[in-house]
Amino acid sequence: MSVTCVIGLQWGDEAKGKIIDLLSERFEFVIRYQGGANAGHSVVRGGRRFKLSLIPSGIFHPHVKCLIAAGVVLNPKRLLEEIDELQAAGVNVAGRLLVSDRAHVIFPWHVEEERLMERQAALGEAIGTTLRGIGPCYRDKAGRITAVRVGDMFRPRFREQITHIVQVKNALLAALAPKENICFKAEEIHCRYEDLAGRLAPYVADTTAVLLEAVENGKALLLEGAQGALLDIDHGTFPFVTSSNSSGAGITAGSGVPVRSITKVLGVVKAYCTRVGAGPFPTEQDNAIGEHIRRRGNEYGTVTRRPRRCGWLDAVAVRYAARLSGVDSIAVMLLDVLDELPELQICTAYEIDGRKTQDFPAHVDDLRRVRPIYETLPGWRQPTSNARCISDLPAAARRYLERVEQLLERPVEIVSVGPDREQTIFITYSGGEAKPYAHSTTPAELNK
Repeated sequence: MSVTCVIGLQWGDEAKGKIIDLLSERFEFVIRYQGGANAGHSVVRGGRRFKLSLIPSGIFHPHVKCLIAAGVVLNPKRLLEEIDELQAAGVNVAGRLLVSDRAHVIFPWHVEEERLMERQAALGEAIGTTLRGIGPCYRDKAGRITAVRVGDMFRPRFREQITHIVQVKNALLAALAPKENICFKAEEIHCRYEDLAGRLAPYVADTTAVLLEAVENGKALLLEGAQGALLDIDHGTFPFVTSSNSSGAGITAGSGVPVRSITKVLGVVKAYCTRVGAGPFPTEQDNAIGEHIRRRGNEYGTVTRRPRRCGWLDAVAVRYAARLSGVDSIAVMLLDVLDELPELQICTAYEIDGRKTQDFPAHVDDLRRVRPIYETLPGWRQPTSNARCISDLPAAARRYLERVEQLLERPVEIVSVGPDREQTIFITYSGGEAKPYAHSTTPAELNK
């Protein structure tokens, strides 16, 4: 049995999609287990870029079954659009995609709630959400009374359920924005979602049962985390976080796979650091260096196209995220973005109130006050995009990666030097307790 999870170790956008795509061919199931259409993976295949918000990146491998598990909040319209886009591109989805009947459903009122609440927050400091209704849907999930799961859409009382919820939501929205006259019609919503349910029906299944059976039968599973560990609702930079457990803490809750079955956790990190939206960012470079990284890395949101804030690698934050998520090894992405810089900096510690620490603060007010302590390393000033093995990299690039290993206390196993599949270096290592990927992890085979 091989159950591997891929987790982002920063504030999302770590290029996890490429890693999932590369590894998927070695697995029988690829599972998305939390988040919603606020997260996106970009996958480049045959020179074409695909943007996936809900469907796991494993969909490009014909033998792989792709599951959207119970921890995801689902916009049915967006999922169907994604299915249509893939099928139009010649990617077969039928019979290979399963959607949990336990996943919660996003409705138009969730989008309106988020818009209005974010507007109120903007009087202070807005969270910086994607305005796709993710947070309000998770809030309804926790509140239960006004929540709808995918399986509910196929029950006889679905119309009655929608009628009740619309009454509650119309009253809530009227209180939040009395001058906007926002009013949903229950019959219209019911008809629209009944139609969406009809189109989704062939994909809906009890994914929890499917995954438990797969684990018991020794199948190879790849779990795909969305966003990044520093956005975890419980352990991230609250309140500037997402609405789900995006660290390794959410793997079992979102997927239904027992924690004892997980054999390996791969942490994905950029060679630098980015963040979208509000919230503290100790190593941010709001200057020419940050702009250079943004331009070279095309640092704009996959889903929203918002420009990302850019800065140096924060080893304090990433080490915290790696420890929290139980990471065994590291994938360093977008190393080539740093090719032109004469020198590089890595944050190795924080100073707060005159005290040096390597601990990541629990409160954002404290994180805002930290002064990053940097270590300067020489740049390599050479292109790395043609490197295919570790020895192809300039010596300074190898030293940079070695220092990352030391600071994170985990081996670097994968290095990406460009968006294409071929622009990937796999490094074998002998330390640690992690089990291998399914089948083989030799660089030659994985690079096929």
